[in-house]
Amino acid sequence: MSDLNLKYLNMLAHQYPDVASASAEMIKQQALLELPKGTEHFISDIHGEHEAFFHVIKNASGAIRRKIDDALGDGVDEEDKKELATIIYYPQEKLEFIKRVGGLSDDEYETVIKRMLKVCGKAIQKYPRLEIYAALPERFVAIFAELLGADFQHPDRGAYYESMVQSIINDGRADDFIITLAQLISRMAISRLHIVGDIYDRGPGPHLIMDFLDKYHAFDVQWGNHDVVWMGAALGHGPCICNVLRASLRYDGLDIVENGYGINMDPLRELAEKYYSDDPCECYAIKGQEISLDPQTQLTMKMHKAISVLQWKLEGSLVKENPEFCMDGRAILEWIDQDKGTVVIDGRTLPLKDSLYPTVDPSAPYELNNDEKEVMDTLGIKFKNCWRLRKHAELLVKNGGLYKAYNGNLMYHACVPLNEDGTLMEVPVYGKTYKGKALYDILEMYVRKAFNSGDENDVKTGADILWFLWCGPGSPLFGKSKMATFERYILEDKESHKEIMNPYYKLLDSEETARMILEEFGLDPDRGIIVNGHVPVKHSKGENPIKAGGKIFMIDGGLSKAYQKETGIAGYTLVYNSMGKILSAHMPFTSAVDAVKNGVDIVSEEVAKSSEHERIFVKDTTEGSQIKEKIQDLQDLIEAYRLGVINERR
Repeated sequence: MSDLNLKYLNMLAHQYPDVASASAEMIKQQALLELPKGTEHFISDIHGEHEAFFHVIKNASGAIRRKIDDALGDGVDEEDKKELATIIYYPQEKLEFIKRVGGLSDDEYETVIKRMLKVCGKAIQKYPRLEIYAALPERFVAIFAELLGADFQHPDRGAYYESMVQSIINDGRADDFIITLAQLISRMAISRLHIVGDIYDRGPGPHLIMDFLDKYHAFDVQWGNHDVVWMGAALGHGPCICNVLRASLRYDGLDIVENGYGINMDPLRELAEKYYSDDPCECYAIKGQEISLDPQTQLTMKMHKAISVLQWKLEGSLVKENPEFCMDGRAILEWIDQDKGTVVIDGRTLPLKDSLYPTVDPSAPYELNNDEKEVMDTLGIKFKNCWRLRKHAELLVKNGGLYKAYNGNLMYHACVPLNEDGTLMEVPVYGKTYKGKALYDILEMYVRKAFNSGDENDVKTGADILWFLWCGPGSPLFGKSKMATFERYILEDKESHKEIMNPYYKLLDSEETARMILEEFGLDPDRGIIVNGHVPVKHSKGENPIKAGGKIFMIDGGLSKAYQKETGIAGYTLVYNSMGKILSAHMPFTSAVDAVKNGVDIVSEEVAKSSEHERIFVKDTTEGSQIKEKIQDLQDLIEAYRLGVINERR
């Protein structure tokens, strides 16, 4: 037995001080291996649509409704099942609404509780009792221990169970009990949530989603390009801050910054009013809205222009500092001729829709003037010192990464950069080139150092990488030749707007490519699949979200309202349980109020369903591998006790 292993076993002995305790834990862990695999829930590209996201989580993409059908069968009509589903999704809100329109009688309370106990019985089947009890408030553990799985028709114990339910109702605790039951069903319906990127931008509530995740029992996030730019902003990185604010102004989402994160925008307002007061700023209208003479709308457009110019200045400087980012074409301001109203893009001289840049000095186009420096210094401090944003960014670092291999499947947001011939593309990163898994690993390492090391150079280097991940041509989160923000805002020429997709997207239907990628990440290509989002699948035009002979699942179907005209739906989600996979397409969600009042659920269509050849158990999963390692450690500890290498602490 090595000294290192002995040291570890001595540490483990503090937790299991004798053979009996170690043996008891080993028995428990071995039993866990024989449970069915828990249900995984995959969702991507939420883009701040918190109400739709919360509802998809509450109904577990239809998994809870399926449990209701399994538990109650044909003995309960559809309307009652629908009502019960709403109570499970929104227990407190629905009970309050029912009280306002007449309330529940004692008999109705009893019916609801008994039905929910049946549904709960289905939801907890894959979990050990101790985990179930740990998810309950202490005041209800003893009651649930009796009622979960209770047979109300049992000749000896039926009256006992009936009495317990009646006591709950008579004591005025029915609402509390129903709410707890609903929370337990929701908690047990999904064992792990996978978010395959892009929590942020466009919609009104990314901060609310992050608050929700902070309390969620088990989740991971594969960072999306819209997530990493907010992570960079949390580090006080100027180009990332500008991109965050520009997108917020473009989608009329400044409320997220000011009220959600408490970051005051008065410095930017003052800058906009000083330099752009007489500028119509027509190129900077709010996305999806007509240009209005409303003073607030006009000010938003001026702020939008002010932050866009700051972005182009700071990005131009960053590109010149980092030539290996291969983004020379993004240093654009030096090619503007304000007198002629033209710009040179890719060797072509093109007319500008907007040539008024009072803060841009042609001799030093990327240099901030004193007012701009003051604004950026102030914003940098405000973003860096925002405790809520920092907490959310650190949550993404702790529970996320650029990719995740889990239960034999691979998840990443956008792509694995490829060459035209399908081989892995080499990308330079600070003096060396990387490809495939090694590229993901090195980029993630720089990001983690930025948040964890405390060294200013590490913060700067990692924050620059976050910006590169947001918009770099070799970024696995972006997957395009360029981000043509300047061109789309300022140029009529459509050719200049083109963003060429990485060859990965041409090869989506190549099973050979998908298998190569799975092998690159150390996974079995015969069993594993790839799950990613980033590019909305045009469901309304018949595009299939399942690619590469069933090896790639593209699950961005437009949960964000900004994409729903393009996709025709409101997102895809994937559910993977012990029996197989279910891919669902969801119709747009109206509102939580409509769900509570009228029982409105998201209408979902099962796009694809696959069954495993054999049911999957915990022993076959990533979690099972970890449990087996723990069992081996416990066996080693027991052996050490029996040999007298370590003394029992009786």
